[in-house]
Amino acid sequence: MSDFYENSWVRFAPDPLLTDWIAHALPAARAAVTAPENAAWLRCGGTWFVGVNALANAADGRVGNGPKLAGKAMDFISNELNLPGIALDRGQISICYPGYPQRSEAESDAAFRFRRDRDAAHLDGLRAEGPERRRHLREHHGFVLGIPMVEADGDAAPLVVWEGSHEIVREAFSKLFADLPAEEWGGLDVTDAYQAARKKVFETCRRVKVSAKPGEAYLVHRLAIHGVAPWGNKANAGPDGRMIVYFRPELENPADWLTAP
Repeated sequence: MSDFYENSWVRFAPDPLLTDWIAHALPAARAAVTAPENAAWLRCGGTWFVGVNALANAADGRVGNGPKLAGKAMDFISNELNLPGIALDRGQISICYPGYPQRSEAESDAAFRFRRDRDAAHLDGLRAEGPERRRHLREHHGFVLGIPMVEADGDAAPLVVWEGSHEIVREAFSKLFADLPAEEWGGLDVTDAYQAARKKVFETCRRVKVSAKPGEAYLVHRLAIHGVAPWGNKANAGPDGRMIVYFRPELENPADWLTAP
């Protein structure tokens, strides 16, 4: 618990319940990657399958006739985050391949440099809108749960987290949203405050690479700045690439996004 709230993330040891879930979910994840309707998710010169909501799971995590998502990570979410029975979103099947990142056709030079040099660092839930791509808070996630699905080297485009960043983000948004009801937060342009907070995070927080093996999982604080590191020069993975399923379910009470621990 202290690791999670001090470092913005925590990793869970191998769990047979999670291993069983992966055995049932992996075939569906592989099928989703090759499905024609998901072809547009392959970006960055063919080195990243974004796969948002591409896993056809139920609200309890079941895929097909498989088991519900259970184990140490889900127990932590239920007991320590006080989110028992939270309805899971459809999982993101995030896959990176050797050479990530290459530049996408729709990506500007500045955006590509930021992806390459700053791990595309971001805060989940913010949407870039309009011709000027101004940021608005549109999603109120309870957490980010990452489940590695296949074996891959630790330097194969791992998750990156800036430790302690969630409290810098919380302070910035608490000031920005002061005296404003949660239902009105989305109407506020948060771009400048967000970029200032992220700059402070880069200057003051430790950047760590987070990887895990199938059967393990990691949980990232909903307010943490995080991203994906480039594929290491000597990193290896199988034909599936570096495949991770992420769950980011919405909180029932949007105000908890800012005020909950």
